[in-house]
Formats: sequence, structure tokens, C-alpha cells
Amino acid sequence: MFFFNKIIRRILMKIAIDCDDAAIDFKNQIFDYLKEAGYDITDLKYSATHDCDYPDIAFNLAETIKDKKYDRGFIFCGTGLGVAMMANKVPGVFAGTCHDVFSAERLAKSNDANVLTMGARVIGTELAKMIAVAWLKSDFQGGGSTAKVERMRTLEKKYLK
Repeated sequence: MFFFNKIIRRILMKIAIDCDDAAIDFKNQIFDYLKEAGYDITDLKYSATHDCDYPDIAFNLAETIKDKKYDRGFIFCGTGLGVAMMANKVPGVFAGTCHDVFSAERLAKSNDANVLTMGARVIGTELAKMIAVAWLKSDFQGGGSTAKVERMRTLEKKYLK
């Protein structure tokens, strides 16, 4: 039953994706790959309708995660670092930059993160596809990480006044 619950959750998972101007081609390739693989993914294309840069793009996607419009999100820029920093300013959003499969799996399994960021100037798209799928297929495992994740969420609330 547990196996089927994981499959159903993945089928029902709604994913958002966006990027700044440094990562448009990169994002389009990841988006197309995940769409063809059957994921329910939406390209927010925030910068297409707003005069903005990566802080606004990342903030917009993070707010859609906070508001539960999407379960998980991808944000891309040149390095993945700036968008992660900005996304992490939104309460309830936990973003991490990953440029390898192991880190992406741990981002979900150990840290229960809901946003993954990558840098188009750091890795190639084929590796990025593997990282994206590894993260999407990984679920929070709890165990020894549960108390640490709960502590992050508790400490976050210190500044949510």
C-alpha cells in the first residue's frame, strides 16, 4: 500500500518552474523533459509579464509554494544561489541548490525541501534532468531528520511576527 501511495502522490504532485534570463534555455529543456515524462508541471514565466530580475521571480514561485498552489518548485538562474536565498525568505519554503543527484535526493529525504534550485552556468542540462527526477522521486524519510526539520520550522517562526 505504501508503494502505491507514493505513486499516487507523485501523479497528483503539482510542480512550478521558473527562471531568470540567464537560464531560459536551461529551464525550457528541463520543463519539456519533465512534461514529457508525465509530470504535472507549470512554467510560471513571471518575467514575461513583469519587469523584474531573479529576486522577484524566486519570490513569486516561493509564494505559490507557500500558498499551496504547487507542491514543489524549481527555480533556475546562473548559479542557483541567488534564487535559493530569495525563495528561503518566504515562510514555509525550504529551498536548496543542488548540482548532483545525491544532494538532490538528500534535499528531499533528509530536509523535506519543497524548492530545488540549479544554475544554468554551473551544470549541463542532461545532469540537471537527472537531478530533477531524483529530487521529485524522493520523499522525506523522517527518522533522525524529523527533529532537525521540525527545529528549522520552529526557528523560522521566530521571525514571523
